[in-house]
Formats: sequence, structure tokens, C-alpha cells
Amino acid sequence: QVQLVESGGGLVQAGGSLRLSCVVSGRTFSTYVMGWFRQAPGKEREFVAAVKWSGGITWYQDSVKGRFTISRDNAKNTVYLQMNSLKSEDTAVYYCARSRESGTYYYPKQPREYSYWGQGTQVTVSS
Repeated sequence: QVQLVESGGGLVQAGGSLRLSCVVSGRTFSTYVMGWFRQAPGKEREFVAAVKWSGGITWYQDSVKGRFTISRDNAKNTVYLQMNSLKSEDTAVYYCARSRESGTYYYPKQPREYSYWGQGTQVTVSS
């Protein structure tokens, strides 16, 4: 079983920064992908960013490119999401997740491609 616990959310003014953390425990393998998703009220859960445990390859949703950075610390089994230049439209509950599968050419972006999820952490950006 895999457990994911997010932290680091909060209230921040537009233009500010936050860093989210996700600690992963249980059965973890270096070939999987870790992703961050978010869900605003009344909207579907959407992909934000992802990173491969092995090699550290990253990919992002277009709206966060240049503002958000995903990274991982393999020794601490922790994934981070550094969020800068926050906007009101970034307000959402943020979730980290582990991919259902693994592979060299596997770059999952859909929620259904992830099988383990954290409980979520609220990020509120005031304008």
C-alpha cells in the first residue's frame, strides 16, 4: 500500500509564493511518476505538473509553466511543488498522486492514470 501526505497549503496574496510537499510511504518504486493535480470548486480535477522519480524528467500544464516547479528528493521520498507568482485562478485544493504504471515513454496527465492520491491541501490566492 502507498500513502501520500500533502502539506504546505495556505492563504497567500496574488504574486506570492508557496511550496507544497508530498511525503510518500509504503511501496514506492523509482520507475513511477509523481504528479500534482488541483481541483477548484465546481471544476474537474486538472493536471498541474509531474516528475519521474528516476531521472527527474518534468512536465507541466501550460498555465503554470515558468511559475511552478516540481521536484523530488528521492532520499526523503518527498515531492515538492514550488509555486511562484501565484494568481487568483490558482486557488484550489492541490493533490499529489502516484502513477498507475511506469515506463520510459510514459508521461501521464490524466487523473485516471494515477492510482494513489493524497488527501489534498487547500491553496487560496487573494487578489
